[in-house]
Parts: sequence; C-alpha cells; structure tokens
Amino acid sequence: MLVNIGYGNVVNMDKVVSIIKADAAPIKRMVQAAKDNNLAIDATCGRKTKCVLVMDSGHIVLSALLSETIENRAEGFLAQERSNEDA
Repeated sequence: MLVNIGYGNVVNMDKVVSIIKADAAPIKRMVQAAKDNNLAIDATCGRKTKCVLVMDSGHIVLSALLSETIENRAEGFLAQERSNEDA
C-alpha cells in the first residue's frame, strides 16, 4: 500500500518498520549515520524534517510531515480497503 508522505512523495507502508519523530538526539545521530552511508532518502523537499520512516531494507526516509499525519493516512487507507472488501 502506497501512502503519501508529503509533497507528492509516496512510500510502501508494507516495508516500513517504524515511524519516529525526528526531534530526539539519538534519531538525529541515526539520520546522520544513514546519510554518511548513503542510506537516507530525503523526501522533505527542502523543508524541516519532522519524522523519520525506518524501512526494512535499512534505509530511512525523511519526511516533512508529522508522524501522526502519516499514521492517519495509512489508517485511513486501510479502513477504505476494509470497507471495499465488505461491499
């Protein structure tokens, strides 16, 4: 299932391990380490990073949306799929 993570960027939520707020120091270190190892995908379009999506491949995706927003979009998509299956 593809979910919009902001500014026309989408991610496959089946591959996401976790969605983390980007304001904690350990997360900032994780982002820097991923950038150093070419494992970071910047989907912020030049805006401030508000959350980090950790993928099952070891990559991280930086998003300018709040983690709650992405979570709500994913839950809304799942609810829509369930209602389509029931119909």
